[in-house]
Amino acid sequence: MSDESVSRHLAAPPAAAAAGERAPYTVLCVDDEPNILSALRRLLRGTGYKVLTAGSGAEALALLQQEPVDLVLSDMRMPGMDGAQLLEEVRTAWPETVRLLLTGYADVGSTVAAINRGEVYRYITKPWNEGEILMVLSQALERHALALEKHRLELLTQEQNQALQQLNASLEVKVRERTQELAEANEHLKRNYLTSIKAFSNLIELRGGTLVGHSRRVADLARRTARAMNCEGDDLQQIFVAGLLHDIGQIGMSDLQLATPVPRLPGPDGQLYRRHPVLGEQALIALDDLQPAAALIRSHHERHDGEGFPDRLAGEAIPLGARILAVADVYDNLQLGKLGTKLSAEEARLMITRGRGTQFHPEVVDVFLQVLIEAMPQAQQPPLQLASKDLRPGMALAHELVSRDGMVLLAKGHVLTADLIARIRRHELRDEVTLQLLIQAPRRTP
Repeated sequence: MSDESVSRHLAAPPAAAAAGERAPYTVLCVDDEPNILSALRRLLRGTGYKVLTAGSGAEALALLQQEPVDLVLSDMRMPGMDGAQLLEEVRTAWPETVRLLLTGYADVGSTVAAINRGEVYRYITKPWNEGEILMVLSQALERHALALEKHRLELLTQEQNQALQQLNASLEVKVRERTQELAEANEHLKRNYLTSIKAFSNLIELRGGTLVGHSRRVADLARRTARAMNCEGDDLQQIFVAGLLHDIGQIGMSDLQLATPVPRLPGPDGQLYRRHPVLGEQALIALDDLQPAAALIRSHHERHDGEGFPDRLAGEAIPLGARILAVADVYDNLQLGKLGTKLSAEEARLMITRGRGTQFHPEVVDVFLQVLIEAMPQAQQPPLQLASKDLRPGMALAHELVSRDGMVLLAKGHVLTADLIARIRRHELRDEVTLQLLIQAPRRTP
């Protein structure tokens, strides 16, 4: 069915459209007998149909080429081109046009052929009953209208589906673009957030002295240790942020107090120093996003054995991020001389090792030391100086183990076993000595 037929059927003339009426149907009557055509014209005069007539099949085809026709009513017997041939032509060229056949009782065979070849809707026998023929035409045209409406709705649905597909495609593009914009904006906010945090942490470092760079080094060491302990995402960032801000509570201390090693601070100054984790947490109380970091700042001076401050937390009760910060903070402060005599990096590592299980969480110490080792160039990795209680099977000696009398007990490179470690500890107890063994640093895997 052509779009032109659909449009013609549905687009009523202005007057009819204003009145809510349907455009008149066009009916083409074909017969070689003029009196038959006159009778049909009279019959259809009061129906409102537009009636066309043709005296032959050729004439009918010519009219069909000139204007659209909704229904063709053709006689079967005509000279030249009979009704069956005409309706077959109509079916081929104008398949949307309804086809009816007028035939006599004697033309049953030809009628069947016409129905098969021309796909005739109905046939009407002569002589016809006027009521019957009007009813057949009405039904045929109504069916024609329904077919046109069905086709119109199919076209409309197809157009709407195409429009919807285009809209969906456009929305998908817009969603992708907006998602990208939001991702970029979020990344920009993250960068600005960390920049603001770093600027905030610089406030305490503006006081100069040993404070310069301390917070950044602690934050970096804490982040690397946390990552090695499988922290990730927001937890990892909160540990890094807490490292940057862990000393923010000292901003109210004087230059003299900040320059004095902690063990030498007099009573009131020492008390003020012990309050700085709480003051640091309070300084961030209004910032919702920093509350996880604030909790770590409060607890970064707690000890594994419960002798820390301000809350005397112990063991697993101390947040993991605070346990990590405690080790990184002390390691850097030992080298700055903040906790007494300034130590070398190797001496600071030894002090961290000695605090394993008392001041610091054992697992955090182990991971922290491994992080330090892996950060060193392979050629510069120093041996680890460990007490016998820190020895583990599989460790190798970096230097001979010599007794108090100068006897070589174990050669360099000897690999320790569980039984050998037990014998070393029994030797210490029996001879009342404390041994410090130099252990080869683990090799980094490429």
